[in-house]
Order: sequence, then C-alpha cells, then structure tokens
Amino acid sequence: SDSTPARSSRAMASYGVPPALGVAPEMMEEISTGTTIMACQYDGGVVLGADSRTSTGTYVANRASDKITQVTDNVWMCRSGSAADTQNVCAYVKNLVEEHNMQRRGDEDPGMADVKLVATITTQLAYRNKDKLSAGMIIGGWDRKLGAQVYGIPLGGSMQRVPFTVGGSGSAYIYGWCDNTWRENMSRSDAEAWVARAISLAIARDASSGGVVRLVTIHDKGSSRQMLEPRHQSLCESELPVIPRG
Repeated sequence: SDSTPARSSRAMASYGVPPALGVAPEMMEEISTGTTIMACQYDGGVVLGADSRTSTGTYVANRASDKITQVTDNVWMCRSGSAADTQNVCAYVKNLVEEHNMQRRGDEDPGMADVKLVATITTQLAYRNKDKLSAGMIIGGWDRKLGAQVYGIPLGGSMQRVPFTVGGSGSAYIYGWCDNTWRENMSRSDAEAWVARAISLAIARDASSGGVVRLVTIHDKGSSRQMLEPRHQSLCESELPVIPRG
C-alpha cells in the first residue's frame, strides 16, 4: 500500500504545487482563476482582454496562463472561475460547434460559427450544470448576420448580450471606472487601449489578478492577439514602476 508521504506528494502534484514547498494538501484549494476578464464592442469588431494569473488559494500556480480560448475562427471565450471547469466547458462547446458545422449545408466557411449559437450552447451547459460548475465566461466574436457581439455568461448560466462586460475577482475594482469611461463606437485602437487600461487597473488592486495582459481583437478580416508585459502596462495611482531586469 502507498505510504502517507507518497499520497501527500501525489495530491500536491495534482494541484500543481511542488512537493518541495511542503504545503499540506488539506490546506489547498481547487486551482481557480482568481482573475480579471472583459470584452467590449468597437466600431467594426470586438476586443477581449484578460490577465494571466492562476491561483490556488494564496499560491500562484501559473503566472502566465491563457484565459482567452479560441472556439472557432471568429469566436473566442474568456474564462473565469475554476480553471478545470472552464477548460472542459470550452472544449465541449468547441466539439459541439464543430459537429454542427459538419452537418451544416451551404457554402459557409466551416471554420466560422454564429456568435449567438456559441453563446447559447455555452449558457445551456453552464445552466444545466450550475450546481457542479464554478464557471463565469464571456463569448465575443464577429459574424455576417449580426456583426460584432459580446455575451456575458456569469455563474449560474444566464446570458445577456451587452456592449461591454467585466468578470472575475478583479471586476469589482474597475466596474465604476468602466462605466465612467466607456464610449460607444470606439475605434479599434481606442478599444484595445481601454481594455488594456482596465485590466492594468484591476491587476494593481486585486491580489488574485496579475501577470501579463492578453488581448484578442476580432473583426471581419479575422483575429489578432497581443500580449502586454508588466513594464508596458499603465500604472495605477501610487503604484511603483516595474524595474527592467539586467
């Protein structure tokens, strides 16, 4: 039979915590993205943003995780809550959308999907399993029918189309700033700067948010990604600047 130290080592490894740290398994929590995610529409597309810190209680399990996942060529998902739950929900949604595209007839691009369809499938999964999942998600994308769209899917599985939305633990720190500075029909550059600024402010105030700022911009020509390192992020009031290494 396995000894207690061996079982403890395997338990810590399963949570992503190196055994050398000596953290008792019973004191650890599920790996979750104490996080900041958001998305907004602009004149011609959608910008999604997220930080990159994944935490296990007070332990930072991953400082460079990617919380913005591609579902199809034109639809992406921001994930917050339990990393395991949201990763599996996203994988399941992606599989269902791919099956739908294979059965669809016509000359439509098989790599594309209606944004509302993806959001509806996601919210149905979240609602039917609301007692088992800890998952808050944002669906953003562009399609030929409705253009740029953002759908917020918070804990519990409800769904609402919104011009912009914020989620995760860091959202409480920036809701007021977002409401005060939001403008409809922003240009692409203004929308990207607005999302990056909001995530940077959340990182400065929320201990569960941190790392780099990741951005995904989706429009009728496709999508593109950006990553802003801490030294390129806007400073919050009284925040110390990042000192370059070397």
